[in-house]
Amino acid sequence: MSSALKITLILSLLLSAGSHAAGTAPRKTLAPFASEQALSSYLQQLQARQAVLQREQQKLQRATAQSMSAPPAPPAPMVAKAAPAASAEAAESVTNVQTAGVDEGGIVKLHGKHLVMLRRGKLFTVQVGGNALQPVSSLDAFAPGSDPSGSWYDEMLIDGDTVVVIGYSYSRGGTEIGLFDVNADGKLAYRSTYHLRSNDYYSSRNYASRLVGSKLVFYSPLSLNLRRGDPFGGFPALRRWRPDAVPSDFKRIAPATRIYRTDEEPETGFGLTLHTVTVCDLAQRDMRCEATAVMGPQGRVFYVSGESVFVWTTRRGSDSGVFRIPLDGSAPSALKVAGAPVDQFSFLESPDGHLNVLLRAEGQGDAMWDGARGRGDMALLRVPLATFSDGRDSAPASSYKALPGGGGYGLQNRYVGAYLLYGNPGNAGRRKADQAWPRQPLYAMRWADAGSVQALSLPHGVERIEALGDDAVVIGAQGKDLHFSSIRLGAQATIATRYIRADAAQGESRSHGFFYKPQAASEGMIGLPILSADERPGLNKSAASVLYLRNSGLQLTELGALAARPGQAPDDGCRASCVDWYGNARPLFLHGRVFALLGYELVEGALRDGQIREVRRVSYAPAAR
Repeated sequence: MSSALKITLILSLLLSAGSHAAGTAPRKTLAPFASEQALSSYLQQLQARQAVLQREQQKLQRATAQSMSAPPAPPAPMVAKAAPAASAEAAESVTNVQTAGVDEGGIVKLHGKHLVMLRRGKLFTVQVGGNALQPVSSLDAFAPGSDPSGSWYDEMLIDGDTVVVIGYSYSRGGTEIGLFDVNADGKLAYRSTYHLRSNDYYSSRNYASRLVGSKLVFYSPLSLNLRRGDPFGGFPALRRWRPDAVPSDFKRIAPATRIYRTDEEPETGFGLTLHTVTVCDLAQRDMRCEATAVMGPQGRVFYVSGESVFVWTTRRGSDSGVFRIPLDGSAPSALKVAGAPVDQFSFLESPDGHLNVLLRAEGQGDAMWDGARGRGDMALLRVPLATFSDGRDSAPASSYKALPGGGGYGLQNRYVGAYLLYGNPGNAGRRKADQAWPRQPLYAMRWADAGSVQALSLPHGVERIEALGDDAVVIGAQGKDLHFSSIRLGAQATIATRYIRADAAQGESRSHGFFYKPQAASEGMIGLPILSADERPGLNKSAASVLYLRNSGLQLTELGALAARPGQAPDDGCRASCVDWYGNARPLFLHGRVFALLGYELVEGALRDGQIREVRRVSYAPAAR
C-alpha cells in the first residue's frame, strides 16, 4: 500500500478512536449558516485571507523579477474542454443505467410508440409502434430566437409527456434546461428554457442529470471567486430564458439556511467549490427548483442513489471527504475518508444500509477526462450510512480493506450482484503490437464480507464490465481482436466462456453504449457498437456497426451485426453542439424488436435462422438549410 494511503488510514484510525472514546452521542448532520448575514460575514473573512495571500504572492513575484534577468514564466493556464423486479415500463428502457429506478440523461429515450433522439442540437422522433419505422417530428433543442453558438446539448430525459434537454452554455453561463412537449403522435413542441448556474458538468464517464420519479436531479460544482467581485454571483441560481434576459434575472435557489460547511477550513489559494444538488419538480409545467450546497475543495466524484447524492471531494494531498445529500431536501451529512474513487461506478449504496466505495490512493475526480487518471494502491471502503454525521468523524480504519492491483490509467470497476469486479485495460498500443503481452487480471470480491479477493487471468484488457443478469461480461482487446469473457458469479467467480470478434474494437466507451436485454433466466441478448481494430472512433463519426451476441447460460455466440451505411455523412446544417461528445451509436431492444442507432440512421434487424439480418432502415437526418 502506498505511504500516502497508509498514513491517511493511520490518521483515520486515530481520529475514529478519539471520536468513539468521546461517547455515543447521537449522530448529527452538517450545520447550515444561520442567516444571510452569517454567510456574508464568513465569505468576507475568506476574501480577506485570500487578499493577504495574493499580496504576498505579488511581493514574491516582484522580488523574483528584480533578481532575475529573464521574466518569470506565467502561471500554468487552467485546462478546459475545446433490487425489486422491474416493471414492464422499466423493462422497455433503452438506457443502460447504473441504479434501477434512477434514469440517466442520454441521447435516446422511449416515449410511448416513439423513439426520441437528441443529436447535434436537434430533437427527433421516430415512430416504432405498430411495426412502424417512420420519422415523425424534429425541432431545435434550444429556444426559438436564441443564439445556440457556444452551447452544447448533451443529454435528454423524458417524464410523462415532457422532454428535458440538458446542455451547457458558455455564452449564457451554466447548465441550460430546455422543456419540450411530446404528444402521443410523436409531435414535438417547445415549452420553455431555464438556465442554472454551474461550472461545466462534462465528464467522459459520468452523466450530468438524473430522473428519480418526477424529480429532475443535477449535481453542479460551483467555483466561488473569492479574489474579486461578488462571491454571491456564483451561488446556485435559476432564471427563465427570454430574448432580453439579463444576469439580474437569476434568482437564488439556495438560501443561506441550505448552504452547509464542515469543520475543515478551505485550502487557502486553491479555491472553494459549492457542491450543489438541485432538484426540480417536473410535475408542474413551470419548473421549480431547490438547491442544497456544501462547501468543499474542487476535486469531486458524484453518485446518485434512489434517495441521495453522494459527493466525494479530495483536498490537495490525500485528505478526502464524502458528503451525503438527500434528495428530499433534508440536511446533508459527511464523513472524513481517505483515497479517491475512480468514477460513479465505484459507489454502491447497498440494501443493507452501507456505502461501499472502491478507492485508489490518488485521484483527481471525474470531471472532463480525469476519471481515467489516478494511481496508487487500492482499497474498498464499506461504512454504515449511520456513520455519517456532522463531518467531524472519520471512517474507522477497520472499514477499509486493502485490495490487490494497481489503480492505473483507465481502470474499470462495477458492482454486479454480490460482487465487486475491477481491472485495468493495460496499454492498448502494446497489446496491439504484441500478441504475447502479459495477461490481464480481473479482480473479483464479495463486497459485503471480508473474504479473499480472486484474480482471474484474462488474455485481454479490461475495457468494460457489465452485468448479465446475476453474472457479468468483461470486454477488452487483445491484439487486433475484441474479446467478450462471460463471468459466472456464484460461490466463486469463474470464467465461463469467451467469444472473440476478430479485427474489432469498441465503438463506444460510455456505459450507455452497451445494452443487455434479458429474455429468460440465464438467457438474453447483448448489443455493443464496434469498429474495425485499425479504425479510430471519431466524435462526428458513427460506429461501423452494432454487434449482437446471444447469452445462453453464459455461452456467448454471435448473432450478427447491423451496419451503418458507408459513405459521407449527410450535411445537416448543424448550428449547435456539432460534436458527438456522448457518442452516436446505441443498441436498442423494443417489444421483441432489435434496432441499431447509428448516427442519423435507425436500422432494424430480425432474427432468422439464428442470425440478425437487416429488415429495413430509415434516416431521420434533417435537410441542410
